Amino acid sequence: MQQILSTSLSLALGCVFTMQAYADLTVVSHGGANKTAQVKAFYEPYTQKTGTRIIADEFNGEMAKVKVQVDTGSVSWDVVEMEMPELARACDDGMLEKIGQQPAISKLATELLPGAVQPCGVGFFVWSTVLAYNADKLKTAPTGWVDFWDVVKFPGKRSLRKGAMYTLEFALMADGVEPKDIYTVLSTREGQDRAFAKLDKIKPYIQWWEAGAQPPQYLASGDVVMSSAYNGRIAAVQNESNLRVVWSGGIYDMDAYAIPKGVRNPEEGIRFIQSVLQTDAQKAFAQQIAYGPVNRAAVPLVDAARRSNMPTDEANLAHQVAMNASFWADHGEQLEQRFNAWAVKQ
Repeated sequence: MQQILSTSLSLALGCVFTMQAYADLTVVSHGGANKTAQVKAFYEPYTQKTGTRIIADEFNGEMAKVKVQVDTGSVSWDVVEMEMPELARACDDGMLEKIGQQPAISKLATELLPGAVQPCGVGFFVWSTVLAYNADKLKTAPTGWVDFWDVVKFPGKRSLRKGAMYTLEFALMADGVEPKDIYTVLSTREGQDRAFAKLDKIKPYIQWWEAGAQPPQYLASGDVVMSSAYNGRIAAVQNESNLRVVWSGGIYDMDAYAIPKGVRNPEEGIRFIQSVLQTDAQKAFAQQIAYGPVNRAAVPLVDAARRSNMPTDEANLAHQVAMNASFWADHGEQLEQRFNAWAVKQ
């Protein structure tokens, strides 16, 4: 019976599956508007096509939760959404299946944005961390991170993600480093010291955020005058608020799907990921939330109004910086430790 089930599960995407074997697939996202978009664009269509029931779980990127499952041999998460630096580190640590070499995935590489296919995962959308503000609360619109640090011209609290990633890059941009030179500068001890010294100047004015839903809440309530934020979180509430995005100085990245090592049914996870990368699914996701497709054929199919809010829109992309996942895989642990120690100091 097990052999029959394994054979049935190896069928190509598009075959009709019954509800019998491995009927549940747990897919873990980062929640919020992103999760809602994934449910509509990915989970529900996949269930309708295959009969496989998607269990939608979520987490805040705590890789320890993946590690304990792998280390104890009790993997309950089939497919997990990860940011690219976390993906690289988890892959190096042997926590993930090597799905990038699977034919079903590798053959799609030429259809996707460069860098989407990684050894242990596949990027499935492009997103940006940007400067956001409430136009109802500010008389003058900020134009970039220099303004974010200007507490005289823009008095009041501002919010940054509680972590080294993105925060250090923004600090260097505010200190005059050209976007193209950010990671060159940040890779040196002098550059890191410079970033923390710049953060010192704004520390009393910072209200930290840790979950993606918090920046739009802080901005809408007037708790802060500006915030770093995920562009999709801001776009999701723009119909009911006057929150706006400054693309200049934004950092764009991909979120990837990965499969934890030792999962009971990696083939089903691969089929799900393959379905997510198809043109129609990519278009549907971008229509739900203002994140950019990794499938290049899907980009021009998205409504023009929606594209203007996407990080992959040509006009928006020109003023942003690509996240250097390799830098954060190499330096992330040390810089996060330093950041945490700095954050608790009075």
